[in-house]
Amino acid sequence: MFVLALVNQKGGCGKTTVAVNLAGALAELGHNTLLVDLDPQAHATMALGQAPRAGVDATIFDVLAGEGSLDEAAVAASGGIWLVPAALELAEFEELAARLIQPERILAQRLAAARANFDFVILDCPPRADGVLTANALRACDCAVLVVETGAFALQGALAAQRILLERHSQEEHVFGLRVLATMFDRRLRIAREILIALQARFGAALFDTTIRESVRLREVAALGAPVQVIDPRSRSVEDFRSLAAEVLALAEGGEAHTSESRKHASAADAAAR
Repeated sequence: MFVLALVNQKGGCGKTTVAVNLAGALAELGHNTLLVDLDPQAHATMALGQAPRAGVDATIFDVLAGEGSLDEAAVAASGGIWLVPAALELAEFEELAARLIQPERILAQRLAAARANFDFVILDCPPRADGVLTANALRACDCAVLVVETGAFALQGALAAQRILLERHSQEEHVFGLRVLATMFDRRLRIAREILIALQARFGAALFDTTIRESVRLREVAALGAPVQVIDPRSRSVEDFRSLAAEVLALAEGGEAHTSESRKHASAADAAAR
């Protein structure tokens, strides 16, 4: 089982869009994929057409509070994805955690119990790189992915989030990798091309070759309750997430995450940036 935690210090960077559609791409390839919604806003839950009722349906809050297992909370969602949904009550976990011993270790323990059931787990974190929910994700993950939009001030926000992640990494006995993913890339915009170049210069090999391109279709499918692979399998966004999935597979296998498909995608992004 390979666990990815998608993080950033701010919302609006496409993090949840990546979580849902990367899960869809991995499921499309035949991998048992679990998406865990760790955001009290429950955007990933809603993007997969789920609307859990707090206190009735099992959610990630119940798992973290010790009132249920991941297997019990997981529901089958569109696109062959398994989902552990969130609800607004998840915001109460911060208060609950203050009364627990080592609350940041809970998710890792729950995932260990479900290790035999899933090939990939994607953790969609809240829009902040600190806090007990993100701390749980970092403790549980094999790799943290810093999701960065290619827009104004994005690099500054990414560097701030990176500092928090590196500080957490230095404090943890658990070692996790750190990668960076550029999203919402519009090659027609000079600022987007410049930021992509700056990300390549700043993060080097830690930056995924794949860049998730800006897409109106991606914005639309978020409201349709299924990943883009189900809603519009011919969309160019499907190509983007297939390329990203190929890199994630290589990363999980411990090899060089530069497949021929991702190299081709990276060459196109480089050409667009130039």
